[in-house]
Amino acid sequence: MNTKDPHAAILSNLGIDSLNEMQIAAQDTIINNQDTILLSPTGSGKTLAFLLPILQLLDVAEKKVQCLVIAPSRELALQIEHVWKKMGTPFKVNVCYGGHSIDTEFNNLSNPPALLVGTPGRLADHLERKSFDPSSIKILVLDEFDKSLQLGFQEQMSSIIGQLPNLQKRVLLSATSDVQIPDFIRMNSPAMLDHTQEERTDSLSIKQVISPEKDKIESLFLLLCSFDSEPALIFCNHREVAERISDLLNAKGIHTGYYHGGMDQDDRERVLIQFRNGSLNYLVTTDLAARGLDIPEMKHVVHYHLPAKESEFVHRNGRTARMHASGTAYVLSYKEDKLPDYMPPLEILRVKDGNPLPKRPEFQTVYVSGGKKNKLNKSDMVGFFLQKGKLDKSDLGLIEVKDFISFVAVRSLKVKALLANIKDEKMKGKKYKIEVARNVVKKVD
Repeated sequence: MNTKDPHAAILSNLGIDSLNEMQIAAQDTIINNQDTILLSPTGSGKTLAFLLPILQLLDVAEKKVQCLVIAPSRELALQIEHVWKKMGTPFKVNVCYGGHSIDTEFNNLSNPPALLVGTPGRLADHLERKSFDPSSIKILVLDEFDKSLQLGFQEQMSSIIGQLPNLQKRVLLSATSDVQIPDFIRMNSPAMLDHTQEERTDSLSIKQVISPEKDKIESLFLLLCSFDSEPALIFCNHREVAERISDLLNAKGIHTGYYHGGMDQDDRERVLIQFRNGSLNYLVTTDLAARGLDIPEMKHVVHYHLPAKESEFVHRNGRTARMHASGTAYVLSYKEDKLPDYMPPLEILRVKDGNPLPKRPEFQTVYVSGGKKNKLNKSDMVGFFLQKGKLDKSDLGLIEVKDFISFVAVRSLKVKALLANIKDEKMKGKKYKIEVARNVVKKVD
């Protein structure tokens, strides 16, 4: 890495060697233009593309909200917050979204962040409550704007933008190029960066798996067994089908979770944490997970159902072959099904029977009944689990500290001994409930 790069420390914190072409172009364009439209595919690094120039535009002496980021989903809002925190900036960030404790958010906003991220409904609610001063906001970012329009957030976004009297800069981001910009955005001759046509064929391959049976579960089972225990996302079109597929795969011995918009928020968050930290390697989901989620790079994306629109197919595939990585998307179809018109001729993949079941997850998620508001941080968790729990550093995986709870990935073989060792121990002078995290999915014997 070039040590003269002004972003070198941030890129190191993020585990990135260098910016891509789109991100480099975005720096100059966002800083030097009043309004910018950035169009780029899912998985191309748009979050960092707008956060880096925003960092340069923030004033450390200003103690009010300077930049507002509006995201269509809580998952995307949390991902933006996560990236900002990993960057290691001196500026505070807060995130607001429906289902989160509004009292906690209100208290957080009493010490205003420089960067405020939120969903339209919750931000409109806070403005009505006067939780923060909108007159100090100079920069507005509308992330995944096309999705916000699809979800019907025009009224809330119009209301929010109408209460920002001193905006100096607007940044609109979308993964598709056919989005119409409503008048309420008030963009004035925006600079356009369109990277939607960039070739991805070298990194992404698409293969068709033909099922002899109309119920494709057996073909899906054989396909997952062929992945050599590597994680995968499985997309389908309906919530009840996601649950059914997950249940059937679990019954066949593949530890699988499901994720969709009909789940309780707590369950949605827990299953994503387990997927992120390696406690769960297979996730069956609706298009809710096609974009905006903070989940690991996937080498395998499976389309159990195909979406009606090509744009959604592209978004799903954006979960693999991201940035400079490679990956494969698998289209699972019944032998008599006709592929949609947007689908080119595909290479047929014949999956052999006889592959072993995927290995059980290497890690298990441990729940801790304390978080940031209890003055606990990752270092506290690591120290406690190593010293009192008698673990090695290699036994610990991803640690996520929330406001009042935390989740720690622990090597599965060490969990039982860990819980026995810390049974009567205190962390920072206080006894916390520490146990294996509640599993959202059905247990496999």
